[in-house]
Amino acid sequence: MIGAVDIGGTKTLIAVFDDAGTLTEQIKFATPTEYENFKIELATNVAKLATKEFEHIVVAAPGKINRNTGVVEAFGNLDWVDVPIQAEVSEVFGQKVLLENDARLAGLSEGLLLYPKYRKTLYVTISTGIGSGYVIDGKLDPDFLDMEVGQMLFEYEGKLRDWEDFASGKAFQAKFGHRVSETKADDSKAWYWFARNIAIGLSNLSATLTPDAIVIGGGAGAHLEKFQDRLTEELKIYHNPMIFVPPVLPAQRPEEAVIYGCYAYARQQR
Repeated sequence: MIGAVDIGGTKTLIAVFDDAGTLTEQIKFATPTEYENFKIELATNVAKLATKEFEHIVVAAPGKINRNTGVVEAFGNLDWVDVPIQAEVSEVFGQKVLLENDARLAGLSEGLLLYPKYRKTLYVTISTGIGSGYVIDGKLDPDFLDMEVGQMLFEYEGKLRDWEDFASGKAFQAKFGHRVSETKADDSKAWYWFARNIAIGLSNLSATLTPDAIVIGGGAGAHLEKFQDRLTEELKIYHNPMIFVPPVLPAQRPEEAVIYGCYAYARQQR
């Protein structure tokens, strides 16, 4: 059996897969704001699992990871700093665990399991912030494990701003007063604004990474069908004959990509 722990800014999901990739158990709990409370909640919920023996356990963390020490140095949506996640989750499960960034694992899930026909797949998650994972030949590219596309700088409204400051779900809510998920399909003003700002980043990523396909996931990305036509139009505006703009595709598991990525990552460690 393979275990997965997806630590999110608002919720944490514990999942169990059998060897064939079937999800057999899952437990979800609200992620505490304090790390010490998180460890207590994690241990309490792991104890509830019917499965007690695992071949591999993978922890997905939303932040900057030091892969040599197993420490998450900074979290994107939590005020946790220099947390020894790998060692302390290992104590909870009583065995060694693997640690990787959540967006990278989501990208592995989509690129390897669901869009395998593309050699180079760039996964972009658009939720509270913006993250990514780059899969080449079915594996996370080691040269891009630490990229943070949400922190790319652009000039926006006369100031240099991080991309996620004006193109994320959080930025959308700040602009319009409601979430992407609460926006009607015919709200052309909101979708135009969102598509235009996303297209700016995707155009630059296409020029630098030359992916064969871009997959959009995350909480906001789950609503791609509402603004995909507008996004396509915006990408055409920035068209340059020197740059191939790949197809932009919806994540097939926008809410579960991370845990399935944990499963795929564990299988590759064999």
